[in-house]
Amino acid sequence: MPYIQNSDADRSEMLAAVGVKSIADLFTSIPEEVRLNESLNLSAGLSEDQLMRHMQELSSGNQASAGVNFLGGGIYDHSWPTTVDHLMSRSEFLTAYTPYQPECSQGTLQAIYEFQSMIAELCGCEIANASMYDGASAAAEAAMMAMSQTRRKKVIVSAAMHPETRETIHTYLKHIDAEMVEAPIVDGVTDFSGLIDDKTAAVMVQQPNFFGNIEDIAAVAEAAKEVKALSVASLYPVATGILASPGKQGIDIVVGDGQSLGVPMAFGGPSFGFFAAQQKSVRKLPGRLVGISNDTEGRRAFTLTFQTREQHIRREKATSNICTNNALIALRGCIHMAALGPQGLEEVACVSRQRALEMVELLDLAGIRRAFPDQHFFNEVCFQVDNDEMVALFKQNLRAQGVQGVLAMSAWYDDMDGCFTLACTERTMPEDLIALSTIARQTFIPEVA
Repeated sequence: MPYIQNSDADRSEMLAAVGVKSIADLFTSIPEEVRLNESLNLSAGLSEDQLMRHMQELSSGNQASAGVNFLGGGIYDHSWPTTVDHLMSRSEFLTAYTPYQPECSQGTLQAIYEFQSMIAELCGCEIANASMYDGASAAAEAAMMAMSQTRRKKVIVSAAMHPETRETIHTYLKHIDAEMVEAPIVDGVTDFSGLIDDKTAAVMVQQPNFFGNIEDIAAVAEAAKEVKALSVASLYPVATGILASPGKQGIDIVVGDGQSLGVPMAFGGPSFGFFAAQQKSVRKLPGRLVGISNDTEGRRAFTLTFQTREQHIRREKATSNICTNNALIALRGCIHMAALGPQGLEEVACVSRQRALEMVELLDLAGIRRAFPDQHFFNEVCFQVDNDEMVALFKQNLRAQGVQGVLAMSAWYDDMDGCFTLACTERTMPEDLIALSTIARQTFIPEVA
């Protein structure tokens, strides 16, 4: 259906039909003191050429996608097969609307079903939903689901989870009858000692954690199980190419952000979240779920299972208010996972890990030590130098050479002055590591400079 703006006559006719004289009369229920009462400060319209030039100028600020990149902290510089861009841009997917009519949406529904199947296998769980907005909201929804399922109010969150994920969980819980407790960090991993009790609804941990360290999630799952709480792991999915999936280690709910599965870094989004759990939790699952069955003629058919979910009709009494999913971006993840396969994912994980090992060795020669030398890591490593001034200088020197990197931990942790992370992926080349170590030596070893 084409979009045609309403004319003045159209608007007058509609206003008369509802019995008001002006559009302003429609907003009388809004207090006068909070209304804008002035025109929005919008610039004049642009021609197509002017708009393209403006968008190109904006995109030129995305420096992370150019040159060498060692940034991590939730957004990683992974590559993807060209087929991902080609298939997701097909009009059948790119312009598709929500598949409320399954008979018209079998292709989209099948793609979502395949996505759910691969995410469930990746996470080691029995079921997965059709995707979430992002990893942070998926984690918050997991906390809400655990509270609903256990009928308890205490949520224990690892302080080593991504700070923005913790903030999102806090935002979800702060205005309801719930208690959020942060488990402290000891030597770079989470210490849940003395916190998990029979009032606990969820125990939440990240794998690997924000510092890149590997958490003992099997122990977390067992501790939660002992008090009949639910364990939740926020997962960096590429890590499962090497690490055992959380579900296979006893975790009840596995969530995470899918940016590393074929989604560009962009300016930090958009991405998609994923949410997987065990079959016993299927009726508490947030969002939507695509199922497979047979139609009246015996043919295979896909449909939105639980389409008329509580979210649509119960409002504040609903277990979740997320009624949709990031279908197009999740499709990228689906195509990417299908193109890689288990062996491809393992290769990506192995190369990323190998480059991280090489990075640690080279930076050690430059006098940069690991902040947590006793911990195992995957592809992201937390380092420590004298102070934040040296961290800022290192970052500045890297950027001057076209290298993006250094995420200062003191932005979120007051006691981590001088600590920063660097991450490697399969796109990190040996020559990139040499450039990194050269700049490190020039920064931290005066005689080299």
